[in-house]
Amino acid sequence: MIQPERISELNQKPLRENARYVLYWMQQAQRAEWNHALEFAIMQANDLALPLQVSFALTDNYPEASERHYAFMLEGLSETASRLRDRGATFLLETGQPTEVVIRHARQAALVVTDRGGTRVQASWRVGLAKKLDCRLVQVETDVVVPVETAYPKEAYTAAVLRPKITRFLGQFLTPLKPTALHCMAPESSFVLETEHILQSLNIDRAVSRSHHILGGRSAAKQLLDNFIATNLSCYAEQRNDPSTDFASHMSPYLHFGQISPLEIALTVKGSGDNPNVSSYLEELIVRRELSWNFTHYNSNYDTYESLPNWARATLEKHANDPREFLYSQADLEEASTHDPYWNAAQREMMLTGKMHNYMRMYWGKKILEWSASPQEAFHTTLALNNKWCLDGRDPNSFAGVAWCYGKHDRPWGEREIFGSVRYMNAAGLRRKFDMDGYLKRVADLNR
Repeated sequence: MIQPERISELNQKPLRENARYVLYWMQQAQRAEWNHALEFAIMQANDLALPLQVSFALTDNYPEASERHYAFMLEGLSETASRLRDRGATFLLETGQPTEVVIRHARQAALVVTDRGGTRVQASWRVGLAKKLDCRLVQVETDVVVPVETAYPKEAYTAAVLRPKITRFLGQFLTPLKPTALHCMAPESSFVLETEHILQSLNIDRAVSRSHHILGGRSAAKQLLDNFIATNLSCYAEQRNDPSTDFASHMSPYLHFGQISPLEIALTVKGSGDNPNVSSYLEELIVRRELSWNFTHYNSNYDTYESLPNWARATLEKHANDPREFLYSQADLEEASTHDPYWNAAQREMMLTGKMHNYMRMYWGKKILEWSASPQEAFHTTLALNNKWCLDGRDPNSFAGVAWCYGKHDRPWGEREIFGSVRYMNAAGLRRKFDMDGYLKRVADLNR
């Protein structure tokens, strides 16, 4: 079922007469299953008795993207292209500025359907296309469980604000999406997406190489999800914060690139039972993740220090001149050369794999605040390192996660030096709660 709240017409142009196909501009939702935008495009094609063309515009100047990000994305797109052909659609990938690519591909399209990403860059592409396109442009929201504006019409300042609002819509939106058969099938093709050739042809940052620990694509995501449910979900609520163990689902890179649907994950996990572990996971996947989409949608400063709440900025700036026992430059931090072995391990984990344990990412961000000359510099450094090395960087969830380290979506705590009333974390707390020697060993083993 595609709920009408997911669908928005982005311009007032008519359907093109004598068109040859319906065009789906795949942007955020890089998958051929559990994709409301794709299914809507298929329905439109069937209604018009036309075939479906799926286009992906690959820009090599996406902000802060490196070989690591492009390699992972292309691994997923290769699989998606194959699955789209199996479903009878034509898939085209062209390198170029997205708006220009889509306008070329849409010259003989009855209409263009697209999905919805949650960042400023993606929104600017859609706005630009809506102004220039000479046929109808329809957006279908498919990378959140509950559409952002439906869940809450303004910025939610904490999870406690959003939780009851989004929960009351789950009965309506947490429902399966059935695939629709395409009536006008494209001719069979042996075309294979030459991802390695494409990757090497791009003019991109090669300083951060691909991750050899995390494989892109829906099949890899599904395997991880199935393994998580079979082996780790039963202890998730109790063990998810322990960095010495590995009880995470590891879905965040796949969600970032739209290689798996949050709706599919939610229904699969929900179908495994009704218990505190399932509830804990769905809280993170739906409430916390979609709080981040609320943040990037309603707060235009989401990637800057100015996105923080007034109380957080006031208390941080009050303590901006407090003495720091340690001061590190961004280069020092990037080289994992601090005095703190736990922080260094977290940085290495991120650099080696493209991902960091969620609890350690909170600690990691807090320590950058403690070891930087100003809170503004700390915020910039935290976001820059996260976006550069993490496969799930440059994502609403990452923007919100970094801002959380500085007080976003949190409350004031007891006042102390440097942090003011922003929540504090320290190494002693890690040792008290977790087997940190085990974490150090786990990260060291990544090099083997």
